[in-house]
Amino acid sequence: MSQGAPFRPMKYPYTLTAKVAQFPYRYYVKHSWLYKYLLIGTLVSFPIFYKVQKLSYAPENVAKWDKLHREMFEGTGHH
Repeated sequence: MSQGAPFRPMKYPYTLTAKVAQFPYRYYVKHSWLYKYLLIGTLVSFPIFYKVQKLSYAPENVAKWDKLHREMFEGTGHH
């Protein structure tokens, strides 16, 4: 495409990339409660899920679950 050519969107976007590029995001965020609250919910819940993941992969917690799984697999030796 040359430098002076105007931007012309396709009449029908055939490829997935063209469909994503031409999707009216601003309109849906402004007029649809679903998209608005989806974005808000994602932003609010991301720090919570991040903290839970950091706690679940802490070295103390990993060692605790390794010990528990080892005992379940090997048995406790009470027979």
